[in-house]
Amino acid sequence: MKNKEEAARLLERLRAIDSERILLARSAAALQWDAETYLGEKGVGYRAEQIALLEGLSHDMLVQNETGDLLAALETDRETDIEQSACGPGDNEWSFAVRRDFLRALGRDYKRAVKLPADFVRACARDEALSQAAWAAARKNNDFAAFAPHLQKMLDNARAKSEYWGFAGRVYDGLLDSYEPGFFAADIARLFTPLRKKLAALLQKIASAPKPETAFLYARYGIEKQREFNRELMEGLGFDFGRGRLDTSAHPFTTTLGPSDVRITTRYAETDPLSGIFSVIHETGHAFYELNVEPSLGASCLGEGTSMGIHESQSRLWENVIGRGRAFWEGWFPRLKACFPAQLDGVTADAFYRGLNTACPGLIRTEADELSYSLHVILRFDLEQRLFDKTLSVDQLPDAWNRAMSDYLGIEPPDDARGALQDVHWSMGSFGYFPSYALGNLYALHFWQRCRADLPRLDGDLAGRRYRDLHAWLRENIHRWGRRLDPAGLLAKVCGETLSEKPFVNYIEKKYTELYGI
Repeated sequence: MKNKEEAARLLERLRAIDSERILLARSAAALQWDAETYLGEKGVGYRAEQIALLEGLSHDMLVQNETGDLLAALETDRETDIEQSACGPGDNEWSFAVRRDFLRALGRDYKRAVKLPADFVRACARDEALSQAAWAAARKNNDFAAFAPHLQKMLDNARAKSEYWGFAGRVYDGLLDSYEPGFFAADIARLFTPLRKKLAALLQKIASAPKPETAFLYARYGIEKQREFNRELMEGLGFDFGRGRLDTSAHPFTTTLGPSDVRITTRYAETDPLSGIFSVIHETGHAFYELNVEPSLGASCLGEGTSMGIHESQSRLWENVIGRGRAFWEGWFPRLKACFPAQLDGVTADAFYRGLNTACPGLIRTEADELSYSLHVILRFDLEQRLFDKTLSVDQLPDAWNRAMSDYLGIEPPDDARGALQDVHWSMGSFGYFPSYALGNLYALHFWQRCRADLPRLDGDLAGRRYRDLHAWLRENIHRWGRRLDPAGLLAKVCGETLSEKPFVNYIEKKYTELYGI
């Protein structure tokens, strides 16, 4: 058994390697962010090479022999009682518990990465950069055929990656596991099957009910005024523009470039102000998670969200449970009306609340109402399974998408730009990501129930635009832990429960039953 000083020296070296490979990965992310926000179309090819180089170097640093040797040498630390203490994640020096969690998380990253050949990693990064650019052009031009070869390449790369990881014969499970550790297709189906049934039944139930007035939502709202309001909204919610920024892109996203550098994007539509507003709230929820991880974890593999499902729980919580709530708009509607007095003339806060919560299945996932949104996600989950079990080919995807939209939501896209081309994820090779959105809805309601029990004055705080106690609760219970706890462990710690669709179903049934008076 190594002595205390030797263990400390080895751990310091391992932390240095981890920190440097994260610096490289975040440098690549900065170039990717620029590519999606400011880069001219003629610079895409060279940018792809830059990103491939940086991601390849980050991968090489992680999988070098020294990393494996250090992990093996320190492995016994998990079982020893060296310096065990009750220290929390805020201590300057890592406690035994933090070291244990670091070795677990980095060990998982290493074991997956070491199975991927270096040239394959570089090729994937290059292919993804080119694919994203091709997708943006294809979506703009409504030209699925132009994107199809890139999509096929993304599928082939994803399949190969999962097989390298050891998931031959169950490729899609390997991809799901990369976003939600320990969750496989069968686990997700057990949640999504009753969820789909309940949501479809509720949609059918309210289909014949009188609809709230929504005409005011489709007046012309100036883009610059929308930008002004959204920035004020972010600041009001507590976003520090000294630690990030807001830009526009073809598809809204959040990326972390450092512990105090989180970038958000949105997009605007002149006749749909809710698109920009709720994209901003959603992405700000992601940013709050990343910006509130315990600072001592920030330069390590522990300094990020524990899974995409938990990450989406934070964005979906802010966007929907809070942002589409009555109390929230009691606080913000007067300011919105001041920005758009002509468009909202005669509209009350209550009418606005009812209008923005209208259940009306639409074509675009990111603009879907809270009731139908998860059906968009389950649809994509089903299509992804078919793509990877090879019962659906790339050239068949647009027609399959349209049929699924008809089956799930009763509408059919008039073109591929609003159909199979609408999301950026597949162009990035992010297969297995989509379920995270609906899982996020489920996690969010577990957390929200606990939060409301702990903060009995929460509605009044939201109506008064006071978010201090809410931020403190989220930071203490969820954000600060980063990757120290896995998703199931975090949910058990905060709520003492395992993941279920029931809290979300109960919430959505209560909300829409009251809204529609049924």
